[in-house]
Amino acid sequence: MKASIFSALAEPSRFQIVELLQSGSLTVGEISERLAIRQPQASKHLRVLLDAGIVEVIADANRRIYKLRQEPFQEIDEWLASYRQLWEDRFDRLDAYLQVLQHNKKPQSDETSST
Repeated sequence: MKASIFSALAEPSRFQIVELLQSGSLTVGEISERLAIRQPQASKHLRVLLDAGIVEVIADANRRIYKLRQEPFQEIDEWLASYRQLWEDRFDRLDAYLQVLQHNKKPQSDETSST
């Protein structure tokens, strides 16, 4: 897992760009317009995302079209899988513990339940 991926995503504008690109490819101008930032700022953020391998760019005449790459998100998913397993194990132990508690719970007698 490359720390550069998380480092790039940690900046709010870059995170928003990734959210925008989730629905499809966009040009720098479209990104800057949607985020209400200047085009050089958008280009700067896209450069960081490009260097981290999160996006790829396709040149179309004088336009640069950016889209998300699949691989970094697969890496993140694989990294998170180890933590998912940790939580699943804990929930399984909690479930087993709760079942033991329910099994050991004694039914209340009629005298104590009516008072």
